[in-house]
Amino acid sequence: MSKLIEFVTNSRVWRSFFRHGWPDNPLDRSLVMTSNIFFHLHPVKASRKSLRWSYSFGLGIISAIVFGVLTITGLLLMFYYAPTVERAYGYIITLQTLVPFGQLLRNMHRWGAHLMVLVVVLHMVRVFYTGAYKPPREFNWVVGVVLLLLTLGASFTGYLLPWDQLAYWAITVGTSVAAYEPTMGSTVKAFLLGGPEVGQEALTRFYALHIMLIPMGIALITSLHIWRVRKDGGLAANAVEEGGSNE
Repeated sequence: MSKLIEFVTNSRVWRSFFRHGWPDNPLDRSLVMTSNIFFHLHPVKASRKSLRWSYSFGLGIISAIVFGVLTITGLLLMFYYAPTVERAYGYIITLQTLVPFGQLLRNMHRWGAHLMVLVVVLHMVRVFYTGAYKPPREFNWVVGVVLLLLTLGASFTGYLLPWDQLAYWAITVGTSVAAYEPTMGSTVKAFLLGGPEVGQEALTRFYALHIMLIPMGIALITSLHIWRVRKDGGLAANAVEEGGSNE
């Protein structure tokens, strides 16, 4: 058993998650403080190369800014919307025609969502192309993949909320395609729709996912992701050239 524990704790996957040992000595106890995102938001060390604009072209920061814009516009849109199949579309029409700057507000939220998906995808492409997923940053690559899935989930769940024909049939087709996943497809479809077809239960669930669960997940994981980028510094190749990792 001890050999198994030693093998797991010395593996590269384990060390990508946990950068120090059990805090039973002064060094590891100090690392608990300096490497914890909640106790020490700004990392102790950061590679100078990672601070250059050409390192990431600002795609990560742009996606964070767009997420902030989506959060603000989404909160404002909540004042003029209710997730009911009888009145949802009417609220959208009222917002666009009677509320001052309502059309602008909705367009900012809609096109901001499209922009965020595009920027996050480009960000992932840049990370892959430059090899920024290599050690010691493989854990942060996994975090980035989770953020990409959450971004797509936010876009997908927001698509149903206007409750027009385009949204209704897009979600109907999308959830039907998801049902063909061989292991959990039917479970995922049942979770999203809450019934055999797109209706009030589906609208309520999509609304809850869109305004609460997914944004909270994006905000928390983005904080971890940005902090981990600063902590890990430059690419793995940069670490080798500099004679070691940034730890």
